[in-house]
Amino acid sequence: MSSKSTATGAAASTDAVNFSELVNKNRQTLARLKESPRLLLHRRDGEDLVLTTAARAEQDQTVVSAATRMLAAMARREPGSMELLLDILPEAFPWVRFLPEADVHAFALELVDTMRAADSISNSAAVAQLLTAWQHTAEAHSDPALLAALTRDHDADYGLAPDPRNAE
Repeated sequence: MSSKSTATGAAASTDAVNFSELVNKNRQTLARLKESPRLLLHRRDGEDLVLTTAARAEQDQTVVSAATRMLAAMARREPGSMELLLDILPEAFPWVRFLPEADVHAFALELVDTMRAADSISNSAAVAQLLTAWQHTAEAHSDPALLAALTRDHDADYGLAPDPRNAE
């Protein structure tokens, strides 16, 4: 299996191959990195992998770091900058339209702070987690029945929740 696919959220294309192709035809497969910035490796028994060169990964990190620093500096520079950020959030994240106004502001501040912190350790996992959590919050606000169920007073204490790691 050898196909062209588009990387999520990016204009650059990514070649996709089965992991076995890398194992069995490693030179030919790795040579494809000269034509494509990344190689998506499909695995049968696990999560797909992305292969790229160290130089490309460093370039990607440099771009993300620069964008993060610019956003953080802009958001903190002048009072009007935060309003600009709040104005553009719905374009970048359409689901913020479902959040109450105070939550949109809290999301913007938390996003900038988390991006700065994640950039300082070169690990974007916290940013991805933050975006997912806020999107789920917006989903709850978008459904009146769900929001009512989640926010109503239950008049009872159901005790400690069991630790999900102990579930079988």
